[in-house]
Amino acid sequence: MKVIPITDLGKTAASGCGEDSGEVPKLDLPLTRRSLLRGSGLLLGTLAAGGVLTALAPSRAWAVELKTLSSAEGSTLMKMGRVLYPHAKLPDAVYALLAKDLDAGAAKDPASATLLRSGIAELNQAAGGNFARAPAAKQLAAVKSLEGTPFFAAVRGKCVTSLYDNDMAYAVFGYPGSSWEKGGYITRGFQDLKWLAAPTKEASPPPWMG
Repeated sequence: MKVIPITDLGKTAASGCGEDSGEVPKLDLPLTRRSLLRGSGLLLGTLAAGGVLTALAPSRAWAVELKTLSSAEGSTLMKMGRVLYPHAKLPDAVYALLAKDLDAGAAKDPASATLLRSGIAELNQAAGGNFARAPAAKQLAAVKSLEGTPFFAAVRGKCVTSLYDNDMAYAVFGYPGSSWEKGGYITRGFQDLKWLAAPTKEASPPPWMG
């Protein structure tokens, strides 16, 4: 099976997105063939045809291995992440990074694993048995019912970095990446968005260099 190993995608260097042209180059996602995945759980999916990431990734298929959590538990965390931070443009592959990062923490800390498993069990109970397969309204109500709990805080806190600090999210949202290591924006221009008209000289005068 061909898959995109997105295990380390969330920590890809910021230079992965080109800033000079404002265009995002093809992501360096090597393909792998594996006859056996040794993790505790596995999340699988396919990128939608015609999407932004389809043109950047070497394959539409993706997979994430979980070391501690089961596939069902990982799927539940993915769905919870989408309820907390819903983005129609973000594919499940990005939300799988949330499950992967939470799983990595659980693998290092038994207390974290217990917290996640108990929270997932409460989510399932609140949703009527299976949170991941419940209607959107039931999922939202179930997540709201756990607001303020340590489990809710742990998942929501991890969402901030897992969902937004990765090249896939950058590509979807049109963010060109960090600029400080390239000298910043002051001598390179601020306008690299292709969907806005270029600013006038009055609106974007030359920088004052001292």
